[in-house]
Amino acid sequence: MPETDAPGNRDTEPPESAATPASGTRLAAERPLRSPAFRWFFVGRSISMAGNAMAPVALAFGVLEVTDSAAWLSLVTTASMVPMIATMILGGGIADRYRRDTVLRLTSLGAGLSQAGVAILLLTHQNPALLLPLAALNGIFQGLTTPALRGIVPNLAAGRGFQQASSLLASVRNTTRILGPTVAGLLTATVGGGWAIAADAASFLLAAAFFARISLPDLPPRAKGGPTMLGELRQGWDYFSSKPWIWTVTLAFAVFNAANMGVWQILGPVIANDTIGAEGWGLVLSARGVGALLASVVMVKLTVRRPMVPALSSMALAAVPLILLGTGANTLWLAAAAFVSGVVAEFFTVVWETVHYTHVPERLLSRVGAYDECLSFASIPIGQLSVPVLAAAFGTAAVAVTGGGLAAMAMLVPLLVPSLRRIEVNRDGD
Repeated sequence: MPETDAPGNRDTEPPESAATPASGTRLAAERPLRSPAFRWFFVGRSISMAGNAMAPVALAFGVLEVTDSAAWLSLVTTASMVPMIATMILGGGIADRYRRDTVLRLTSLGAGLSQAGVAILLLTHQNPALLLPLAALNGIFQGLTTPALRGIVPNLAAGRGFQQASSLLASVRNTTRILGPTVAGLLTATVGGGWAIAADAASFLLAAAFFARISLPDLPPRAKGGPTMLGELRQGWDYFSSKPWIWTVTLAFAVFNAANMGVWQILGPVIANDTIGAEGWGLVLSARGVGALLASVVMVKLTVRRPMVPALSSMALAAVPLILLGTGANTLWLAAAAFVSGVVAEFFTVVWETVHYTHVPERLLSRVGAYDECLSFASIPIGQLSVPVLAAAFGTAAVAVTGGGLAAMAMLVPLLVPSLRRIEVNRDGD
């Protein structure tokens, strides 16, 4: 579907650029679960998300079992995150150049095998330095997977099915975020972190088997002398950089992610340890997960014609928990704010995915999504590294409140872009 800059004024794109479902027709436009291909994808993706939700807890305790060192845990985590971010753009080019179902099968298989290697090293208590290349390899496969996941939904659904598909996947994602850490904690406490990582590896391999049941049409033969991979990546960048409604939101989230992840993930546990305790912090995190799950369920049915204004405006509320952290709020207030944060963050996620599926040409979807995610995620390590330094200089409370204010303002700036305010979600999928 070509992008809509204003009602009744659409950019023109070649007909083949529109998002088309696997059958070449508008497949299960309103109810994607009626499509066998989407069902196979949905089950495979659900299994994979369950494993992903377990992985952080399992890896943390698994590495600590072997090394008893927070420094090693930081090294292993960074060894995975940096390659993941670095390969996202390449993954976008691959996912738009080749069949996305094939890409998902191969990357899920690779991620499963590399994670199995991590599990073996943890179970056999090998030199922790051996974990670093395997963590990096797993990060590479994850980076290659993300753009394919972003682009495959329009191959499996159409029209109003875009939002329903996004909401269904979000519901599973949020359910696993609530249950996954608990399951990982139980596995780690009973049989060890290595076995919990082995379960994550099995989830990747099982997902690859389900993805193998999806069969998208072969892509048209490439014209002789057509663009190279680099040329196609440049096409994706040209489209991304020419659409203010996309890149302004990406830059806004680069700021938001740096502030939010730095304050919430790094300072949050530190402040909570001195105020509401570990039990209170766990309750706050659970409240956020419950809010996100509720929003994803509601979004299966709720459609907003011009969604970007309410989506971004409400996202400013996602910064409130950071400010409350800095003001020393009690557990009840923090949990309530975290619940609202989960609601608005998931509302925005579903809206943003639906808008992309509707307005970005399908042939560019993975590349544009890769630039969006890579640039918005690249700031996370900066925030996580800088926040402790700033807190040492100015105090944790000041940094938390300032970070929250900065994150809230970042969400409102893109609303100054007229084309973003006018974007519509076409209910009829015309």
